[in-house]
Amino acid sequence: MENNETMHTKVTALLGWSLKAIEAIDKLDRPYVVVGPPEFREFAGRNGIQFVDWQFERLNERSNELYEKLADLNVKLAVPIYEETVEWAGAINARINNDPRIFNRSLLLRDKGLMKRKAQMAGMKVGVFEEAYSKEDVYRFLKRVNEALIKLDGDPNDPIHVKPLNKAGTVGHRLIRDPQDIDLMSDQEFPCLMESHLDGQEFSCEAFIHDGKVRFLNITEYVKLGHSNFVPASRALEEWRPQIEKEIKKLVDAFEVKYGVIHPEFFISPDGSLNFGEVAARVPGGHIFELIERAYGFSAFQAQIICSDPDTTEEELEAFFPEEVAAAKGYAGSLMVYPRVKLIEKLNVPEELKNDPYFEKHDMFIPTTSKVAERVGFGNHYGTIFFFGEDSERMRSLMNEYEKYDFYL
Repeated sequence: MENNETMHTKVTALLGWSLKAIEAIDKLDRPYVVVGPPEFREFAGRNGIQFVDWQFERLNERSNELYEKLADLNVKLAVPIYEETVEWAGAINARINNDPRIFNRSLLLRDKGLMKRKAQMAGMKVGVFEEAYSKEDVYRFLKRVNEALIKLDGDPNDPIHVKPLNKAGTVGHRLIRDPQDIDLMSDQEFPCLMESHLDGQEFSCEAFIHDGKVRFLNITEYVKLGHSNFVPASRALEEWRPQIEKEIKKLVDAFEVKYGVIHPEFFISPDGSLNFGEVAARVPGGHIFELIERAYGFSAFQAQIICSDPDTTEEELEAFFPEEVAAAKGYAGSLMVYPRVKLIEKLNVPEELKNDPYFEKHDMFIPTTSKVAERVGFGNHYGTIFFFGEDSERMRSLMNEYEKYDFYL
């Protein structure tokens, strides 16, 4: 869209680079600008995408420039695509709406310690947690947690989890069982969050919120965290929906979430209680948005955009969202593949997988560099296998079977 046209039209800024999000807003026929890293400028130019380059990881006295650039383009709404853009969207929307609380709320959704404390204050059940500023803090926390569990000498420790305060998903996540595991931590990992281990089934929710109300709630069932999940959840997990809805309402009210999407993770403990893990306010990992679209037929990227916009009408929302669970055409699943070898020589996709009626497609590839990159959380899988079918148990067994398969040799 030309700049002179833009000046008379409300423009949406997508913060972060995602082709799926760009295609989604393009189909909504809304004027938009993409704010992304400079390396995407050439591609954007070739494809007629209005683009502002920005390094989101750099916070300095020039940070206000981004708001000024977007104000010149008549941007009235900023939508975050990935973790590092959440507070930027909060800052821009706070300026646009002259409401500094919008920015403060975005910080809550970025700091794992703050969000757990806020959830606890709202009456949600969370594990024991503390911030750590040194290895000594971690030693003490591991000792105190296990003392509280009344361990005897010689009993194996219950693990604790250590993770960065503001990274996405499992990036930088360590499982600590013994003091030797703490010795491996570097000074750069502090400060961080420490938390006790929660047993039970882990799952996530994708709640699309407009005017403080949940307009659509998806429950994603994790088969193996960081590897495989499917949408909607199995009947056994969906039976928990009434309790889950209550917890989501507590979360929305406590965090004062008015617009957009939230992606909280919970555990169902063996005693049947729901424990809050953490919450994000951006596109989830695990290809969950793509799975929602495959199962329900609507674009979750578009849903995030229309729910982020205060001007979206009740009629538009009602026309957009189908009925939860009942409207799903089947179960859509994704299995993320991680090589178990150091050097990749070939791709090995078995014929029985390709011929399975639940198999839809895969995007595994032979990389240009045969050396396998070091894993950082679950962020650098080497392709995904997509499944679709009518039986959640069949879906689960397929994912468990192929999660152990060596696709890269």
